[in-house]
Amino acid sequence: MMKPDGKTRCSWMGNDELMLRYHDQEWGVPIHEDRKWFEFIVLNAFQAGLSWKIVLHKRAAFRDVFHNFDPEQVARMTDKEIEKASRNPSIIRNRLKIRAAITNAHTFLKVQERQGSFDSFIWSFTDGNVIHHSWKQLSELPATSPLSDTVSKALKKEGFSFVGSTICYAFLQAAGVVNDHLAHCFRYKELMKL
Repeated sequence: MMKPDGKTRCSWMGNDELMLRYHDQEWGVPIHEDRKWFEFIVLNAFQAGLSWKIVLHKRAAFRDVFHNFDPEQVARMTDKEIEKASRNPSIIRNRLKIRAAITNAHTFLKVQERQGSFDSFIWSFTDGNVIHHSWKQLSELPATSPLSDTVSKALKKEGFSFVGSTICYAFLQAAGVVNDHLAHCFRYKELMKL
């Protein structure tokens, strides 16, 4: 998809400006920050059954509700905060997903304590390497992969919720473990250089 700036991009973001910025600046950039990892785990759990566009447009509200995605603070959320979140129209008001964010915060902290960081744990599945695909069409992008299957099983074993293979694949793409920009997208080559 060609935009007025002359750059060829993946087409999944459509004409939405927030999605465009996310595609150009964030999606697929390798992260090594635990708080960012926790953010992607929370947001992708809320995406289950919905579109990323909906979640992205509610991200600022999620950030407020979930203490700027600080897992320590989320782990300490009270029943009163949970109830308030479940009535907040600015986020996705799914009680199971809200409770999963808190459960996942506890589990995230345990993994950090045992592994030194969640980042080192998650990148260990690829020996610290980014997997660069070279898809030519959106229809080629898988919803899951053997890697996301493995990560999903490992996260479930740790005690995480809402971490099925599809959700795991989505956050592996978002966090740059997998480079799934289409081969003709200007970001594909930029991320190859990182």
